[in-house]
Amino acid sequence: MTYRILAINPGSTSTKFAIYDGQNQILSKILNHSVKELSKFNCIIDQFEMRKNEIESILKENNIDLKSINSVVGRCGGLPPVKSGAYLINDEMIDRLTNRPTLDHASNLGAMISYSIAKEIGVNSYIYDPVSVDESEDVAKVSGLKGLDRVCLTHTLNTRAMAIKYAKINNKNYKDLNLIVAHLGGGISLNVHEKGKIVDFVSDEEGPFSPERAGRLPSKMLVDLCYSGKYTYEEMVKNMRGKGGIVSYLNTVDAREVEERIASGDEYAKLIYNALALQVAKAIGELATVVNGDVDAIIITGGVAYSKYITESISKRVKFIAPVEILAGENELEALAFGALRVMEGEEKATVYSEKDLVKA
Repeated sequence: MTYRILAINPGSTSTKFAIYDGQNQILSKILNHSVKELSKFNCIIDQFEMRKNEIESILKENNIDLKSINSVVGRCGGLPPVKSGAYLINDEMIDRLTNRPTLDHASNLGAMISYSIAKEIGVNSYIYDPVSVDESEDVAKVSGLKGLDRVCLTHTLNTRAMAIKYAKINNKNYKDLNLIVAHLGGGISLNVHEKGKIVDFVSDEEGPFSPERAGRLPSKMLVDLCYSGKYTYEEMVKNMRGKGGIVSYLNTVDAREVEERIASGDEYAKLIYNALALQVAKAIGELATVVNGDVDAIIITGGVAYSKYITESISKRVKFIAPVEILAGENELEALAFGALRVMEGEEKATVYSEKDLVKA
């Protein structure tokens, strides 16, 4: 039997969704939401009906009968720490996302819309590998300042999907491998997978800078800047997330433009780009120590991984650790759909969401 799956990935200014028949994508759409359109809503949750109605309208226009869908899977963010894999969406999860989200982000609508559509047609709905996945041990949480524990927030959905994909490509079992995965996108994060479990991480605020995020900064200098009186709290947050990284140095977030400048002889652009590659390589080396150097492969993924300049710069520094595999792209919809498919085919089992049973990472 071929299962039909609707995958939904809401972002801050867009809603991406796709229909898969098994592993074959038969429809993919991006609904862009203008600032004017979104300004009508007081909060993100209020956008629920608008986004859901637009999805259902596009499906109808493309002659996709809702009743032909066997399951719905959505991206999700604002939950307490959970383990990796699939969670069955239920009223308890929706209550948490509606009233007590740990992260106020549009991705929470992925679970809400999925649950609503699935209830209408009488099928199960899931989330898969939300950003709150945390399987790291206590020793990995210690930061160096009591009360300021490290928080595991990485691009789990795409990194874990690429780790599983790598295993299948190489006819291996994901749970038999030790893998380091670097996601290079608007934000950059890395994690290390030990025998199917993400045991440590480098989040996008404590590691390499990226096109628009500052990453790890000198702490004393950062404190001085925060108290300098030059910036408000909101401005400092924006400096680190949105105006930091490449854009702070080169006034662009487009990696292609940076490479064009380098090709034209811009030595400063080359310096910044080389620094980004170096910082990613250093983070990979850092994570290799977690598994005592026993690494089967290093995977580089995300949109910036399309850059041969960057991937070659990183690879030459880390290939002594393990072979490097480039699996470029941000494949969230595919990751969501394939995750749900593994559940439906019995390869994986979905966890029923219950806050009293949440597994401590």
